[in-house]
Amino acid sequence: MAYWAQYAWLPHDNGPVVERDVLITTGPGGTIAAVVPDSGPCPPGAVRLDGLLLPGQANAHSHAFHRALRGHVQVGSGTFWTWRDTMYRFAGALDPDRYLALATAVYAEMALAGVTAVGEFHYLHHAPGGARYTDPNAMGEALIEAAARAGIRITLLDTCYLSSGFGAEPTHPQLRFSDGDAEAWAARADALKPREHARIGAAVHSVRAVPAEQLDTVAHWSALRGAPLHVHLSEQTAENDACLAAHGVTPTRLLADHGVLGPRTSAVHATHLTDEDVRLLTDSSTTVCMCPTTERDLADGIGPARRLASAGSPITLGSDSHAVIDPFEEARALELDERLRTRTRGHWTANALLRAGTEDGHASLGWPEAGRIEAGALADFTVIALDTVRTAGPPPRLGAEIAVFAASAADVRHLVVGGRHVVRDGVHQLVADVPGALRSAIGALDY
Repeated sequence: MAYWAQYAWLPHDNGPVVERDVLITTGPGGTIAAVVPDSGPCPPGAVRLDGLLLPGQANAHSHAFHRALRGHVQVGSGTFWTWRDTMYRFAGALDPDRYLALATAVYAEMALAGVTAVGEFHYLHHAPGGARYTDPNAMGEALIEAAARAGIRITLLDTCYLSSGFGAEPTHPQLRFSDGDAEAWAARADALKPREHARIGAAVHSVRAVPAEQLDTVAHWSALRGAPLHVHLSEQTAENDACLAAHGVTPTRLLADHGVLGPRTSAVHATHLTDEDVRLLTDSSTTVCMCPTTERDLADGIGPARRLASAGSPITLGSDSHAVIDPFEEARALELDERLRTRTRGHWTANALLRAGTEDGHASLGWPEAGRIEAGALADFTVIALDTVRTAGPPPRLGAEIAVFAASAADVRHLVVGGRHVVRDGVHQLVADVPGALRSAIGALDY
């Protein structure tokens, strides 16, 4: 295939720049064979892509079934913990078939928003009450199949979740999350196999949910496979307080002491950190995944993302609970939240925020060959329109700024994954009616 982009955000020695009339040809294995800027008019046979072409967006933190909560958890007030009770009710209504339908619709919504790869933080393993399906990985396999049907890549971050809090037995809703112990979790996770569109990683749900003496098992499993390892970290102050009471150290220190931190690890949220916590994360080159729309929806707080990035931790972005699915809003929020916190502007450049959502996001999910528009990279890209009410006016050379500070998911016109056109002119090519699929899948849940 050959694609001709009116404008494209391309790597350059001095940082990414917007080039025009860019001809992109794809080669074997869905990779980019060549990128030619200033190529002249669109040649015969090439697919014309008007607008600004960007690398595909990596949604580095997702819980697909949380999409069903949208609207319900915005009623009234409450806390993270009352939100969690609602989440448990929706989780209890899911089986592999319902999860396949829901996740397919959610991943199709992501594709329409410009996402080419998702990191699915998956802990909904078993049947309600903890009974095992015939295939112990039926729920995870449903997610892998859903990504294939929606036309995007997935890293299934199979999650160890064993306790309701620092060694306490799981509550009834949590029984379907637990394998009993980390060794049993590892044995089940071993049966998951990568596919062309899917890779397998690991996750520690949190220091609350995995007893300290079993953290090493999860870290070792990930290390043996060179797989990504993700973990929820210090999302609420209550987690920090409980960890201090149980172990006398912060969650970050506990993870460091058990070999969880490192360059393959992503700490999700990292909202409430001490100075030592920041040092432990940055000295270990641990990535930090920020989820601004969820963090503000749950009133969690604003994490020290700028400080972490300045000290050496790569930053990535995720939509987490899917209060909204819009990678440009996540990028924009990272800067705007920091402005509110500090009452100063200019903490992140648009190029840096786009890198968080593309190259660094893909690397954190175990797809280091994605997230760039260059020869040899995966042919995964998205195109935003430059002629909508949000994006019209600024010169195209400001494309990065337009994308981050003005565009929204509604401005995505095209999505290409592995050289295949998945979204064309704003229409998903594999899921005929995405809003209808969402209505049907969510409506089937008993809540």
